Amino acid sequence: MPTDATDEQLAFELLSRTDYGRVATSMRALPFLALARHVVIDGRILLRMHKGYGHHQACIGSVVAYGSDNFSPRTPHDGGWSVQFVGTCEAIEPTTAELELFGAGPRFVDGEPFDPVYLRIEPQMVTVNTLQGAGERQRVLRLA
Repeated sequence: MPTDATDEQLAFELLSRTDYGRVATSMRALPFLALARHVVIDGRILLRMHKGYGHHQACIGSVVAYGSDNFSPRTPHDGGWSVQFVGTCEAIEPTTAELELFGAGPRFVDGEPFDPVYLRIEPQMVTVNTLQGAGERQRVLRLA
């Protein structure tokens, strides 16, 4: 966990480099991850999720974890990072300016019309993890 304001600033700066992350909480005693679009404003994380699954209902009023990273097949093997924020979550009605920061949403989610719901996380804990010195991944191909 970061120990000073500089580490917290780094976490928010890294999160600002990505558009999407995953919120983690539990619903009916079972853990789950849900995809969300995020923006960072004044040390808070605003989320836009699809209302259709009801995941937002499990988040509202609960402590949640939200994370994002730059890991993908295109990520250099050095310089990978992940951030995680833990805090309380509440429903919000975003301002016009906040809505503009989110940009356009998807038209459909799993074939259903996208129905947005907006949440805010007030972070209480922040974690930043980085990878350095990771070698190239070797792939083994089996020939028939």
